[in-house]
Amino acid sequence: MTNATKHFLTIDNGGTNTKVIIVDQDGRQLSVSSFPTDAIERRPGFREVNPGQMWRDIGKAVKAALESAGLDGSQIDGVVPVGHGKGLYVLGKDGKPFMDGILSSDSRAADLANEFESRVAKIYPISHQHVMVMQFPVLLRWLKDNEPEQYARIGYVLSNKDFIRHFLTGEILEERGDASGNNLVNLETGEYDGRLFDFFGIPEMLECMPKLVSATDRCGSITAEAAANTGLAEGTPVYAGLFDIDACALATGVLSDDIFSITAGTWNINVFPSKTMAPLDGGCMNSVFPTGGTLVEASSPTSAGNLDYVLRMMTADGSKAASYDELGAMLERTDAKYTDVLFFPFLYGSNVNLDAEGAFIGLRSSSERDQLLRAVYEGVVFAHRHHVEQLLRVLGHKPKAIRISGGVCNSDPWVQMFADVLNLPVETVAVTELGGLGGAMCAAVGSGLYGSFQEAFDNMSKLAKRFEPHADQTAVYDRKFEAYEALLTALDGGWAALRDMQNSLER
Repeated sequence: MTNATKHFLTIDNGGTNTKVIIVDQDGRQLSVSSFPTDAIERRPGFREVNPGQMWRDIGKAVKAALESAGLDGSQIDGVVPVGHGKGLYVLGKDGKPFMDGILSSDSRAADLANEFESRVAKIYPISHQHVMVMQFPVLLRWLKDNEPEQYARIGYVLSNKDFIRHFLTGEILEERGDASGNNLVNLETGEYDGRLFDFFGIPEMLECMPKLVSATDRCGSITAEAAANTGLAEGTPVYAGLFDIDACALATGVLSDDIFSITAGTWNINVFPSKTMAPLDGGCMNSVFPTGGTLVEASSPTSAGNLDYVLRMMTADGSKAASYDELGAMLERTDAKYTDVLFFPFLYGSNVNLDAEGAFIGLRSSSERDQLLRAVYEGVVFAHRHHVEQLLRVLGHKPKAIRISGGVCNSDPWVQMFADVLNLPVETVAVTELGGLGGAMCAAVGSGLYGSFQEAFDNMSKLAKRFEPHADQTAVYDRKFEAYEALLTALDGGWAALRDMQNSLER
């Protein structure tokens, strides 16, 4: 069946929620179906997901999205997986899953990551990456040391979205952007480099790495089995796809260093496309960007996910302490002077020290609940500012604006806080599910509908709102951020002692 209007379906698998989004060739969002990413925490610091359950849930969500859009599977012209970066998903030597996937918020290998990062200068000229606790090679080395039976069964190593694409097509392929963000690719050649596998002590894993493909490559089609699970038509083209950082940058039109992209969701992600790579001492990551350049990234799991946890923690039964409508009203009626409490949003990891933990600082007997909640909002933005300042040191000048995506976009007062704290204009786009839009743009370019990502953005994305910084609020936030950074510096030598104490209490 030939359609006058093209429809693209994106499966956007995030660390908190997984969404299926259908977008047409003009960027109209026709439907969204979502479900919580059901994390398994069998031990502190472990965050895993069962692949069988994930695939069943994806199937239900695809069928629901098709029904909501009033489409049947034959009317979908392309399918694209978008997934969280980092983490680890493996197949056995028979090409089938045999262990749970590891989410990007997993922190089991923190000590290993610290040790490898202390020697990162040896491999930085190859991968142009720092070492992060949730990267492939760190997690693989942890498995080798701690669960050798599982490690010995590994036949293929995949990123999240490449794992999902395997379910859709039966093909085993790895997209280059994800691989380059996992310290396994030589950024000069764009290919795997055995010296990186040797550095991490996992040389045998080189032969387990699938063929590398580009984001817009067609990578098979929907199989009969996948069609039965999802309601998609057998034979529907499936494209390589992107990790969510790339998808959100493309969807917001961040195609040059004039504009930064911020994603504020489970992860605190701050990026800009660059013609050159960030140096070792910049503290940033470099990866392959689908437009052909380098994506310079400063990121950590220190963003909006902290708010959800704090809200649950403040009630005895785990329900929310306040609705988001109540919180929005609180932000509207208060300003930067309302709270003098600082919050470190390190509940899932840190951007200053791998041992750092979440904390409120400045609590008094007079502190009220709403002051603590506003401190959480501010702390998340301060963590983003920490990363944005890293990007500014690499670029050497301010961008014209920042385009923002993620759960924070549901709250205009929070987006305004970003503009005030960063002292930069912040813009949003009309489509709410930017991972879905970025995936659709990938399919539109891959299918030849549009000749470039710039053309796809011009036809599929529209700016919605622009938030200008307020000078009086910026002045207050500058003082707060100065204290925030000073306290982090003062605590830098103490986090290891806290970690040692915590380890001594584990049973």
